[in-house]
Amino acid sequence: MAWYDEAVFYHIYPLGLTGAPKQNTYSEPEHRLSTLIPWIDHMKKTGFNALYIGPLFESVGHGYETTDYKKLDSRLGTNEDLKNFVDECHKSGIKVIFDGVFNHTGRDFFAFKDIKEKREASAYRDWYCNVNFGGNNEYNDGFSYDNWGGYNLLAKLNQKNPAVKNYICDVIRFWVSEFDVDGIRLDAADVLDFDFMKELRKTANEVKPDFWLMGEVIHGDYIRWVNGETLHSVTNYVLHKALYSGHNDHNYFEIAHTVKRLYEMGGNKTEGLKLYNFADNHDVERIYTKLNNKAHFAPVHILMYTLPGVPSVYYGSEFGIEGKKEKFSDASLRPALSVDDYKDAAENNPCTKLIAALGKIRSEVPALSYGDYCELMLTNRQYAFSRNYNGMQAIVTVNNDDASAPVNVPAACTEYTGMLSGRKVSANGGRLSVELQANSGDIWVSSDSGLKSEAVPVEFTVPEPVRVSETEKAPVPEKCEKTETTVKTESVCAENTDAAEEKNENKKTADEKLDLTKPYEDMTVAELQACILQKMAKNGPVTEQMKKDVDDNIWRDSLLNWVKSFR
Repeated sequence: MAWYDEAVFYHIYPLGLTGAPKQNTYSEPEHRLSTLIPWIDHMKKTGFNALYIGPLFESVGHGYETTDYKKLDSRLGTNEDLKNFVDECHKSGIKVIFDGVFNHTGRDFFAFKDIKEKREASAYRDWYCNVNFGGNNEYNDGFSYDNWGGYNLLAKLNQKNPAVKNYICDVIRFWVSEFDVDGIRLDAADVLDFDFMKELRKTANEVKPDFWLMGEVIHGDYIRWVNGETLHSVTNYVLHKALYSGHNDHNYFEIAHTVKRLYEMGGNKTEGLKLYNFADNHDVERIYTKLNNKAHFAPVHILMYTLPGVPSVYYGSEFGIEGKKEKFSDASLRPALSVDDYKDAAENNPCTKLIAALGKIRSEVPALSYGDYCELMLTNRQYAFSRNYNGMQAIVTVNNDDASAPVNVPAACTEYTGMLSGRKVSANGGRLSVELQANSGDIWVSSDSGLKSEAVPVEFTVPEPVRVSETEKAPVPEKCEKTETTVKTESVCAENTDAAEEKNENKKTADEKLDLTKPYEDMTVAELQACILQKMAKNGPVTEQMKKDVDDNIWRDSLLNWVKSFR
């Protein structure tokens, strides 16, 4: 058992939460990170014992175009500020993991600047993939190179180069010795070289007991990344999608099918594939915005906290704030907030009260961290499963209907306590029979399990949506200009335009026969999409939402990685 087995994560995007300028002028440090110290008490009060924070290090704009891995972004402060912040988290019993952006660097990174200056004579010319001094790019460098996602702002590191491996491993050692960090979330892990990740795992095993490596992986066979040689966990985007669409469509079959497939992928063992579960994050719309019925906030989070995996809440979502993904900007997903504006949320905001209660339950019911998973009941609108561990049984029941509903499921014990309702219920004849409120759920724990404290009843009410004021949002540009400071998620320029045009062309020729026999690298966007759908169909039913997800993905690099992830 390690600390992350019982972790409940809070996720902070610091440049957004602190209201830092969108572009870095590399001027004197502004000590904004220190303003987040009051959030530590908020985390503890609402049941979090781990923090994923990032990106943190010196960068051009949004933080994922790193220019110095060993220096806190000057918009956030100094290394001393970061050291103090982590120390304060540790004093409160909160573990901390950083964002590790090791797939690519910004163009202001020392190695890339050296190539620009010395060209063929640079000692770092092999630090990046496919540097071609016979080519050129939109910055008129006089050479071309591989990038991430079609953005030359993000130059792809050559992870097969031993010097690059050594440098990044040294960065990890530095982060541990300098800041005492407890783990790393690897950005763009789905395109990282596997041998490179093995080196990172070796370093993780050396630097600190239970040092955690979690990777950002969108699609694919997660067990390829999560194993004893590479990563401990990856982002569970598959469950993320199922959580909101399964409620919007009143389709618990989608969620249950997803859970069953992932559980089987891990060998039908909880420890086999412990994924990082989330309802939203800094790259996707807020869950409160995505839900057609805001009352589904409750069953969504009950499931996220009780299904196999490690739960995580993105800052502000515990208050029920909204955030819609804009065409040219992710700023509305990453707002500046003041914790003082929410000081009474744990007592008065139904969303916050629920999150705090779930965090408390998670800490007191080890079956939710270590227990097995067994589906007990499944309809479109009701779903129940059990988690069993060392004689303790937790039965989770959820209802996405606007009316109350009866649930009758097999039970291993005789007495249960509803941890969210406070109700005591007897299981007669080996069956637990309860009535669930509309759009609600409960966690029934065997009463002889030695619970540390009494259940605190939670009322399932829906607050008014909290919208971030327009003054806290970055302006949406009317057009996108390619500059050195264009940010990753706000750049839609020629790459977006080309992809959209290619999609339109593909639609025009939809009736033409697609060739799915040729190498993936030679396929068009439409052919890759068709191939992915074909592979999905072999794994189970393909829903309309799954088809839409594939159709909406117009990024060739992403589709290429996605199709290759199937076994």
